[in-house]
Formats: sequence, structure tokens, C-alpha cells
Amino acid sequence: MKLRRTPLASLSWAACRKVYNQGRSRTMQISTTRFGRLDILPEDILHFPQGVYGFEHCRKWVILGDAVNPALAWMQCVSDPEVAFAVLSPRRFVPDYQVRVTSSELAPLQLGSSADAQALVIVGQYGNGLTLNLKAPIVINLEKRLGRQVVNSVDEPLQYEVEPSRNLLRRSA
Repeated sequence: MKLRRTPLASLSWAACRKVYNQGRSRTMQISTTRFGRLDILPEDILHFPQGVYGFEHCRKWVILGDAVNPALAWMQCVSDPEVAFAVLSPRRFVPDYQVRVTSSELAPLQLGSSADAQALVIVGQYGNGLTLNLKAPIVINLEKRLGRQVVNSVDEPLQYEVEPSRNLLRRSA
């Protein structure tokens, strides 16, 4: 599997480039069961103070772009080599998707405005198709490198099935 190292794949590239190019430093190496050994920059690490649901012990993550499929990225735990999630921007498949949560849920992200937030959803497999977890998106403050998984107050499905004709994802990793 080929990976391209990017801070956040398939998101707002103007925002990503700004964050990505700020004050680069030495690389560090992490081990993963899915991708092998990887060199990452400390600035690429996203901090999730509460972890993500079911993986509360995983608090440091890095987003890896998939070189074969630009729609897909991988959220890899830095401290646990076995934990990685396929993620993507929900608007690629649900153009009118919105994350609705209380301001207290977003407070730990230290967002200046909602425009500073990027949303990702976890991709799952159901039978021969793919699903998106629209109920519990991951919200990231790119500037502060903070992330949090939240529960959407809008009635969204936990397993939104991607129509086969819209399934632009090829098998990878």
C-alpha cells in the first residue's frame, strides 16, 4: 500500500497547507501493523484528550493520506500500532451533511469559529458495501492540532450506506 504523508487528506487544502507548512522539525518513527514503520513529524500529531469512543486510551493520532485513493485517509494511533481507522470527509458522499453539537462539546477544541473545524467520519464495511458513521463524526481544530469525536444531535445514521454507484473508494490497505 502506498501512502502519501499529509496532515489531513481530502479536506480543505488551503487550511491544511497553512498548518502543514508551519515550523517543521525532525521526524519521529512510529510502528503500525497496517503500514509498517512510518516517519512522521511531531507537528502532524493530532491530540484527542478524551480519545475516541471505544479507544479512550488512544490520544495521539496522525492522518495519513492514501496515495491510491485521494478520497480516503487513515487515522492512525501513534501509541497503539494496531489501531487505525479509514476516514473521509462526509461531504464527499453527503453534500448537505452538518455536525450539530452543543458549544460545550466543542469547547475543548478551542475553536475560534466553526469555520476552523474540519469534520471526518469513520468508514466501515457492511457486507460488500461501505458505511459512514454520520452519528459520531470526528471534529478537528487544524490550527491547535486538537481533535474530538462527538455525537451529532441531528438524527443521523450510525451506518450510512454508500450507494454502490457512489462508491468511489477502491480497496486499499
